[in-house]
This record gives sequence, structure tokens and C-alpha cells, in this order.
Amino acid sequence: MARKDRSPQELFDAARAGDRAAMARLLSLIERGGENAREVGRLSYPLGGNAYTVGLTGAPGAGKSTLTSATIGLIRSLDREVAVLAIDPSSPFSGGAILGDRVRMQDHATDPGVFIRSMATRGHLGGLSLATPEAVRLLDALGHELVLIETVGVGQVEVEIAGKADTTVVVVNPGWGDSVQANKAGLMEIADIFVINKADRKGVDETRRDLEQMLELSQLGDWRPPIIPTVASQNDGIETFWAAVTEHREHITASGELQKRRQRRLRDELREIIVRRLEIRAREICTGDRWDRLEDGVAARQVDPWGAADEMLRGVGA
Repeated sequence: MARKDRSPQELFDAARAGDRAAMARLLSLIERGGENAREVGRLSYPLGGNAYTVGLTGAPGAGKSTLTSATIGLIRSLDREVAVLAIDPSSPFSGGAILGDRVRMQDHATDPGVFIRSMATRGHLGGLSLATPEAVRLLDALGHELVLIETVGVGQVEVEIAGKADTTVVVVNPGWGDSVQANKAGLMEIADIFVINKADRKGVDETRRDLEQMLELSQLGDWRPPIIPTVASQNDGIETFWAAVTEHREHITASGELQKRRQRRLRDELREIIVRRLEIRAREICTGDRWDRLEDGVAARQVDPWGAADEMLRGVGA
């Protein structure tokens, strides 16, 4: 059998034996969606539950990729392996294009202890919000105990994905006060750690003050997000940053919050899968002569839209 025609099971077995090309192929199957992706999910799920995920989000240009690259270097210096999912919803290319300073991460591409994958999903049921946890579970099942999830920006999709990590890091720059104010609703809710990157520029103190004031107005639990200044391009502050990640991990593990977060994520994922499947079913039934008659009836004001919808859904199972 040709290598490209290997089944999900064969690819999975090869990936568990250390075949990185097979692992990349499995991630491509997840991105495309369909029955092969579901099979990969069925194989991965029983073996998951061990990987710790760290999500990094922030405005474009904040230096997330540079921070991620510096963090990879620190993790490897501790003799630990790491996988990175670089999330790019805007890219039309499956597998993802290497964009901007994301090129920096390629310095680690030849390191066997680092696995980097850029994801730009279009085919998966539910898009990136459902493909990402499937990808994390695959990496988890294949033995990756630490996964970094880096997003391009702070749109709804990116914030949503980063906020589903065990520890969520929001990266800002000095002088980002107005943007923080504009985005605080989404970012303040998900941030476990704030990083003020490019802290060699003016405005660090003002940005820290803005963040502190927002934290004062937020409903915080027993963890107050620390604010860590870094200059990732020079590796300044990276050890302090990673120490904060480690401290947060220890805190939520000891308090039981980590288990609660993961249970919530699984419930949310299950709910979203059901919603997406019902969406597809709805599109399927909105065709044919019966649909055309009801649509004409609404247009002629013979029936109201809600009544027409009730009629269309009557007797239709999920």
C-alpha cells in the first residue's frame, strides 16, 4: 500500500512509533474533517487527558510568535519536549502559511524535541473552534505533554481558541491602553497571565497601570493575573514569564480548577458539535418542493416566517 494511502489506524500506529510525517498527515485529516477526522478522534480520545495547554493571544504585531519562539527555547533548555499549534483562521492554505515573525519559530523546526504545525481550517465541522481541541488530543495521545497554542490576532475565533487552553496568556505592547479598553470584555475574561512584550519601549508603566485598573474592576477569583514585562526578541523576562505559567498550573491543579476547566471545555465542545450537526441538517431540509412552497407562502404573506419554520420542522428528526 502506498504511504499516502495509509488508513488513519496505520498512520496513528506509525505516529505513535515516532513517525513525524504520519503525525503531520493525521493533523491534515483533522483539518479536512469528514469520516477520517472522526476516526482519528476515536483513536486519540481514549489516550488523551495528559497534555497541558498554554494559549497565547493578543493583537497582531504584539510579538506573540517571538514570545512563543523564546518560550520554546527555554522549555528545550529544561530538557522538555513541546508541540506548537499556530492558529491562522485567515490563511486560505491548509496547513498554514508561515507569516511575519512566525518565521522565527522555524529556528526550532529541525529540533526533534519540537513539533510545530500551522492550522488554517476550512473543512472541519465547526472550523478551528472544533478542529483545535481535536488536534490537541491527537498530540496528547502521541505523547506530547506540553502544547502551546498561538493565535494570529484577537478576533472572536482567536480569543475563543486561546481561552480554551489550561493557561491563557494575553500579550500586549506598551501604549496599548486604548486597544485594551476596546477589547477588555473578551481579553479580561480569559487572561490568566498578561505579558507586556517589547518592554524596552516607552509606556510600560502606563500600560501596567491600565491593566491593573481593569483587573480592579473585574470579578477575579482566587487567582490574580500577573503582569509580566518581556523583551522576547532578546529573551528578557522569559524565565519570569514561564515561572508565572508554572505557578498558575500548580495553582489550578491544587485547587481543582484545572479539572473543572477541562470538564467545561468538553461540555462546550459536545454542545457545539450538536449545534453544528443540527445546522447541517437544517440546510439539508431547506431544499425541495415543500421548501419552495413555504418560501413562496412567506413571500406572498400567506404565512408568517415562524409559522413556516414550524411547518418545515414538523416531524423532522435531528
